[in-house]
Amino acid sequence: MTGNTGQAQMGIDGLDDVLGGGLERSRTYLLEGSPGAGKTTIALQFLMQGAAASETCLYVSLSETQEELLATARSHGWDVSGIEIFELVPPENLLDDEQQSLLYSSDLELGETTRRIFEAFERVKPSRVVLDSLSEIRLLAQSSLRYRRQILALKHYFSRSGVTVLMLDDLTSDANDKTVHSVAHGVVRLEELAPEYGAERRRLRVVKYRGRRFRGGYHDFAIETGGVRVFPRLVSAEHRTDYDRTMLTTDSAELNGLLGGGLERGSSLLVLGPAGTGKSTLALTFVKTAVERGETAAMFVFDEEVGLLIQRAKSLGIDLQQMIDERKLVLEQVDAAELTPGEFSARVRHCVEVAGARTVIVDSLNGYQASMPGEHALILHMHELLQYLNRQGATTILTVAQHGLVGDMKTPVDVTYLADTVILLRYFEAFGRVRRAIAVVKKRMGHHEDTIREYQIGSRGLTLGAPLTDFQGILRGIPVLVGDVALLKREDA
Repeated sequence: MTGNTGQAQMGIDGLDDVLGGGLERSRTYLLEGSPGAGKTTIALQFLMQGAAASETCLYVSLSETQEELLATARSHGWDVSGIEIFELVPPENLLDDEQQSLLYSSDLELGETTRRIFEAFERVKPSRVVLDSLSEIRLLAQSSLRYRRQILALKHYFSRSGVTVLMLDDLTSDANDKTVHSVAHGVVRLEELAPEYGAERRRLRVVKYRGRRFRGGYHDFAIETGGVRVFPRLVSAEHRTDYDRTMLTTDSAELNGLLGGGLERGSSLLVLGPAGTGKSTLALTFVKTAVERGETAAMFVFDEEVGLLIQRAKSLGIDLQQMIDERKLVLEQVDAAELTPGEFSARVRHCVEVAGARTVIVDSLNGYQASMPGEHALILHMHELLQYLNRQGATTILTVAQHGLVGDMKTPVDVTYLADTVILLRYFEAFGRVRRAIAVVKKRMGHHEDTIREYQIGSRGLTLGAPLTDFQGILRGIPVLVGDVALLKREDA
């Protein structure tokens, strides 16, 4: 046996981070989950990682044939020639009819199965072993007492040999049986969730790990061609960086004035308004000015097709395709029905830490909410994500589409208290035309203009007018004229 120093890494993106570095060697671990949760895939990756480090690896299969395991490996494009696969079919008809009258065949089947596992182990002398699965041993044991004694015997045998063992359990026999939990050095549980719409969601949790500080809570993971990817739960406190909180301005003097000079680096801006008021257009304004400053921006689009967004932005004088070609913009289409919150956080982190994005747009939180199990979870995820981006010195712009067009607006999820600055967009009617108004209703750092301005969207992008001081009730959508007013003229007039 080789490779018994250090830790036995799983070889899975994110999982070693969750486990605090990997598995402590010469210990027995339990990987449990319902059929289809991903146990076999993780187990094969665990052994492949060992084989790549010149360790001898053994896969003992009581539930799947060797051909089935090889088919799983081929589906991922893996070469498992470095792994010894031992297909163990529990023997039947060990005794003739006369002997069966004296002894239960299951007693001898269990003993014979264990003996054959030990024989395979002595023949291969591996450093890593996968035992798949415990459900068959539980069925042969027939009682919890015999099952526990058998697991203890396996554990003591393997521990004396200094081998790292990963036992799989598909929870088909008794989901409430915690026998192996008390015996195993560490326990990882896999869960598969089926939402009402969209693809299945998978997550894992480290139930126990003796003597090791691991990353607690649930962590999303995905099974892709090539293996499993785990997305560790984002903890913003682990990502503090130092940066200069400079003021970031746009190319619109009126918008800068409304924002009290601009946006502070590392702050978050929430843009609220009904559909069609120009939330995405306002966000694109910040993308444009960020790229003009020589920075990289990232934009995650939930609600609009990327091709249409690029075409629409070009009509506003913003060439997104050129920014993408120059690697100044990462523009990603996000399908909320196919993406877990953990994977989305991983995408954002990649854009910030690898691509160097310093302006991040999420358009919109309505689409992001669809990927959450509930509003409470959305708030927690957004809190950690915003705190992380803040501590990385990235400026974040979020949009939320409110329900309704005029009058009282309903916000599907209230994240206004999380954002540092809140911009409110509204429709209002004046002189027989539908117009738009913009106001800053919150800014944590520094002064902001408390006026309401009209704005238009045209070939020059966003154009703001003078403060509307002669109207009352604009934000309600039905204003009352109390004096003379000079409104913006239509660009095509």
